[in-house]
Amino acid sequence: MKLVCPACGAVNSLDSLVGHDGARAALAELAALSGPFAGAVLRYLALFRPEKRQLSFDRVASLLAELNPMILEARITRNGRVYAAPREVWIAAIDTMLASRDRLTLPLKSHGYLLEIIVGQIHKAEQAAETKREAGRAGHTPVGGHAPRPEPAPEPEAPRASPETIAATLAAAKTIVGGSK
Repeated sequence: MKLVCPACGAVNSLDSLVGHDGARAALAELAALSGPFAGAVLRYLALFRPEKRQLSFDRVASLLAELNPMILEARITRNGRVYAAPREVWIAAIDTMLASRDRLTLPLKSHGYLLEIIVGQIHKAEQAAETKREAGRAGHTPVGGHAPRPEPAPEPEAPRASPETIAATLAAAKTIVGGSK
């Protein structure tokens, strides 16, 4: 069975992939990722391919071994801080890199730029959330007005007396009023 790499176009047989230690390790790392996400990671790995050579299986396995723990744990550590990095963030960062491929110095040497894009996305999301919280504290609505003043709580109704209690009270009042004449 012949397989074609969607990232670099290399053609290889499944037997040779399973027989090669680096290829087998790369396939095992790639198998830990799923569906469209694995395809995005493969396209990202193509950014590491030297211009006039193919990317070796050993290098692919090494790159995936660096990425997979961060992807599977959904977090990265950058500049001493731990950031939550769900798959959606990874995919958006990879798409950003692929869209700006012509401005990158290729081949890439590390995942540093990808991680910086992820941190930048997280900072933007944190800043937007903080702005929203501050606007809420200031009483601003999302459209820029002010939040409506809260309506005062209705006063609780006085408990109602039963008809017997009212009759007894009236009788007592008549006695008192009648007795004072």
